[in-house]
Amino acid sequence: MPCSTIDEVLACLDAIIDSPEAASSYLGYFPTLYRKVTAQVKLGIANGRFQDGPRMERMDVAFANRYLDAYDCWRGGRPVTGAWRATFEAGQRWRPTILQHLLAGMNAHINLDLGISAAEICTLDDIDALRHDFDEINTILFDMVQEVTDCIGSVSPWMWILDKLGGRTDDRLIEFSIWRARSVAWQNATGLVRLDRDGLAARIVEIDNFVEGLGRFMLTPGPMLRLGLFFIRLREPNDPRQVMKALC
Repeated sequence: MPCSTIDEVLACLDAIIDSPEAASSYLGYFPTLYRKVTAQVKLGIANGRFQDGPRMERMDVAFANRYLDAYDCWRGGRPVTGAWRATFEAGQRWRPTILQHLLAGMNAHINLDLGISAAEICTLDDIDALRHDFDEINTILFDMVQEVTDCIGSVSPWMWILDKLGGRTDDRLIEFSIWRARSVAWQNATGLVRLDRDGLAARIVEIDNFVEGLGRFMLTPGPMLRLGLFFIRLREPNDPRQVMKALC
C-alpha cells in the first residue's frame, strides 16, 4: 500500500535499508541518503519552514511513493520506468562508484519523479503557490552537501582522481547537479499539470527516455573517465553495509 505520511515513508525506507537485498548489493546506498533528506524535510515541516506544511507533506509522500513503488516492482519482477531500471541494474554491479550510485538514484528520482509528483498534487490554478516551498527544498539539500561529500570521502579515499580528470567531484558538482535537476523538475511539473491523461502519459514516457539515457551515461561515461572511476572503485569498500553506515 502507498504511504500516506512521512513517518510511513521513513519506516518503508528503513525496511529497504535493513533488507537482505541492501546488504548483498549496492541498492541500499540511495535509500540511505534519501532517508536522511526525508528526515530533514519532516523537521522543516515541524519547525514551520514551509509556507504550507500539510501540502509539503503530501508532495513529499507522493514523491517518495514513486521510488518505493519502483523498488517494489523491481523486486517483484514487474516493469519499472527506464530511469529506475538503469539505477537498479547498476545496484547489482560491482563497477559503479558510490558517487555514481547516488547520482543515478538522484537522476531518476529528481529528473523524472519530482515533476510528476508536484503535478499530481496540484492543479493549473494552484501550482504556482507551490514554488516557494518547492525551492525551499533546494536550501535543505544544499545545506547537506558538505556533510554528504565528507561521508563519501570517508569511504572513497581516491575521489580526487575525478578532479584531475575534470570531473569536479567537490561540493559544487553535487550542488549543480541538484540545482539543475530540480530546475528541470519544476519545468516538467508546470508542463505536466496542463496536460490531459493521454498527453500526460506520452510526455512522461518522453521524460523517462531522456532521464534513462542520462542515467546510463552517468554509470558508463567515456573511456578516460571510466578508467578513473575504476581506480576510485578499487579503493572503495566491497561491503555495502560499511558504506551505508557512513552515509546514514
